[in-house]
Amino acid sequence: MTTGWEAAVEAQIRSAQERGEFDNLPGAGKLIPGRNMPYDESWWIKSFLEREQLPTDLLLPTPLQLRRRVERVPDEVRDLPTEESVRAYVADVNAQIMAWLRTPIGPRVAVRPVNADDTVRRWRTDREAAAAERVVAAADHAPVEARPGRRRWRLPWRRR
Repeated sequence: MTTGWEAAVEAQIRSAQERGEFDNLPGAGKLIPGRNMPYDESWWIKSFLEREQLPTDLLLPTPLQLRRRVERVPDEVRDLPTEESVRAYVADVNAQIMAWLRTPIGPRVAVRPVNADDTVRRWRTDREAAAAERVVAAADHAPVEARPGRRRWRLPWRRR
């Protein structure tokens, strides 16, 4: 048995269907996301990360996040302008590692501080290699100079 309110709603839905307002809706005929996979308890966090376009590294425990950050240090410092900025970046990473080492939470994973001198040495070699590549690229694209023995054409009404 339906109430007056439910009957009114059903009538509105029926009239909208007759007018074709539900035809050609986006997603019509497509599977509902997540319905074709086996049940996963963390479906909501996975959909949140995908919807908000957040990196999945945020789900890792702290020591693994730190190890990934240590692995990415050479790529992160490559575009820094000065040696001091490279050392400051390495000092920041090392401060985070030392804070975790003081009160380790999570799995016991070995995380060692980054050697600033090695990082600066690698930064210099990468920088020198990039500069050498730029010099070679500039030499390849240098404009061709005019031939020395060729005479320029002058308009007859111009003075020489």
